[in-house]
Amino acid sequence: MIKVGIVGGTGYTGVELLRLLAMHPKASVQVVTSRAEKGLQVDAVYPNLRGFNDLCFVEPIIENLTTCDVVFFATPNATAMYMAKNLLDAGIKVIDLSADFRLKDVAEWEKWYGASHVCSELLEQAVYGLPETNREAIKGASLLANPGCYPTATQLGFLPLIKGDVIDTSILIADAKSGVSGAGRFASVVGLMSESGESFKAYGVPGHRHFPEISQALNAVSKRPVSLTFTPHLAPMIRGIHATLYAPLVDKGVDLQTLFEVFYAEEPFVDVLPAGAHPDTGDVRGTNRCQIAVHRPQGGNVVTVLSVIDNLVKGASGQAVHNMNIMFGLDETDGLKQVGLYP
Repeated sequence: MIKVGIVGGTGYTGVELLRLLAMHPKASVQVVTSRAEKGLQVDAVYPNLRGFNDLCFVEPIIENLTTCDVVFFATPNATAMYMAKNLLDAGIKVIDLSADFRLKDVAEWEKWYGASHVCSELLEQAVYGLPETNREAIKGASLLANPGCYPTATQLGFLPLIKGDVIDTSILIADAKSGVSGAGRFASVVGLMSESGESFKAYGVPGHRHFPEISQALNAVSKRPVSLTFTPHLAPMIRGIHATLYAPLVDKGVDLQTLFEVFYAEEPFVDVLPAGAHPDTGDVRGTNRCQIAVHRPQGGNVVTVLSVIDNLVKGASGQAVHNMNIMFGLDETDGLKQVGLYP
């Protein structure tokens, strides 16, 4: 049984890890940390976990984590980098759900995240954890950078087109919408129902922190430079991301439906919908699945891809568990066989 520690167990991604791991057949949560809730029982803070987790929250210090085989960081950015090296030196694998190890260029990271990186020497060692493109590297990883939610939905939509060399990569557009849980579990005006309900808006148009991550990942698999316009939006829903992606075709004769179906044929968590379909964020709610549909509007020269995920599962905690399964040689679907909630 894999012994798991979770640093930051009171945020949305932390409690989602607890929910998923509660049903994992080969992993057991041994330690959950929280400064604010130290000493309280997990299921007292989250009654949905009654009967599944009766641990008490403890201080997030190395000494409390040394019995673990793997530690998940479900923490704000610029947190995991302070503890990762000590955990790795102790032989403990680290899966970071924040952005601390996603970007390889330290100057780029510091520019977008507004902090000094205290262990930049680990950036090269960190493996980017998108299983659909990096499975072999993930198998041998000790330090794993779990992808962001927008980057996951966007990459999965563009990858077959870029790897198939059928689009002009100099003009890519990602128009993405997220539920309010993507902002995290803390009090803010934007998160108030009276502010976000019955409303819809774009944000971060001049530049969003997920832009360099998406660009880095797409350029890594493209034969030609990728130029991306990325616009995120806040939608009046709790969970979900819907990415509408646009790209000019250079291969006008390609069968797009077959291209996507073949590309993802062996992937357990990517579901290519039938031709003409329109995926719904509600259909993947609570699951580690990405549902994708590909269109060619009016039979023209622009391909439109629709990619939907649950931002807290496939876009965060579910993908982290998937990565853990790969890192420890388990069945990739262990703990992740949930059916989507409906309605």
